[in-house]
Amino acid sequence: MTRSNSPAQELAPLRACTVSRDVQEFDLLIEDMEHILGEAWGDIGFGEARHFFEQPEARTLEFVALALDSQDEEKVVFLSEIVKAAKQKNIKVIVIAEDVTPVALHQLLRDGADEFLPYPLPEGELEAAIARLNTPAPGQEPSAAPAPVPVGRKDGVVLAVHGLAGGTGATTLAVNLAFELATLDKKAPPKVCLIDLDLQFGSVATALDLPRLEPVFELWSDTESMDAEMFHAALVSYEEKLSVFTAPADMVPLDLISPTDVERLLEMASTQFDYVIVDMPKTLVQWSETVLRKAAVYFAPLELDMRSAQNTLRFLRALQAEELPSAQLRYVLNRGPRFTDLNGKARIKRMAESLDIKIEVILSDGGKAVTQGADHGLPLASAAAKNPLRKEISKLAAELHALGQTRAEAA
Repeated sequence: MTRSNSPAQELAPLRACTVSRDVQEFDLLIEDMEHILGEAWGDIGFGEARHFFEQPEARTLEFVALALDSQDEEKVVFLSEIVKAAKQKNIKVIVIAEDVTPVALHQLLRDGADEFLPYPLPEGELEAAIARLNTPAPGQEPSAAPAPVPVGRKDGVVLAVHGLAGGTGATTLAVNLAFELATLDKKAPPKVCLIDLDLQFGSVATALDLPRLEPVFELWSDTESMDAEMFHAALVSYEEKLSVFTAPADMVPLDLISPTDVERLLEMASTQFDYVIVDMPKTLVQWSETVLRKAAVYFAPLELDMRSAQNTLRFLRALQAEELPSAQLRYVLNRGPRFTDLNGKARIKRMAESLDIKIEVILSDGGKAVTQGADHGLPLASAAAKNPLRKEISKLAAELHALGQTRAEAA
């Protein structure tokens, strides 16, 4: 371990240390550590860390700053063991990373790291992170820190949208349904949250021309400590009418999150909003069951073609195999036939009978206006208010809102 040799500070208790391959690669970190801690810190290498935590000198450590870059990412499993060893000794861990993928950061945070900061360090961020580490957790000594945003008292309705094939308009339905619900009542508009759970190819942010915020990934990485304030920090507003929880900025694995993570997020959103619209990935994952059980209505858009029919059959078999509920499923036919197309209506009937399902919602083909609106980041209500698809989604929103009000009155 390296530490200052200043005689005046030689016996001063060690408050912190950096853990790195080469701390000289992180000169801004050195400056901040010296500014905040003076001489009461040192540096150790990755290979020395776990052994050092067992030494008497480490008993006074308040935290360690684990600094890594892209060259260290292949060692993430080993670095996770360092994090675990520190936590076993009640030492806080701040991860400081440069050009490291979200997957690696997620593993370190999952294994116990308390804070993550990007490198180069933003001015004042390390000091702020240390201050957060020193704030007592709830139930410990009283803190002078401001009270968190109180958890809401709503019992919001969860509505999920799960496309059964590519291009069936699931995201279009989710985005426009959310916007229609949010603008339905001009005098007392419902509070609506749109959540994009397609972690890899989610396009809700694109459809509304919204930024993908860094707190989204941070929240997914540690939902256990999520409170209302953290949740709202991860939301971005669309025209101050609709709150959106986007997909992460970078493509991440669908198993980055667990059923418990999803349940926590939906519970939090339900207490804060009247309606929670969830745009699901087409892939069935471990936490799909969590959303299915939580949703009051689980929309399944499909089209009048063989691929949709086969995927619907597979979807139903998967639910039956896992003994999952299907009562909340509502099949939505996108690009339905025109009113005068009698042959098309007969095909819908044959398809529903062959799959033993009921197609309850039929949406028109919105045409180029749908693509053009999405390319400009506009819902149909703004891009093409008189579009037949927009009118049908607006009607669906009104029906759902009426059912939501009936549910609220019954409660």
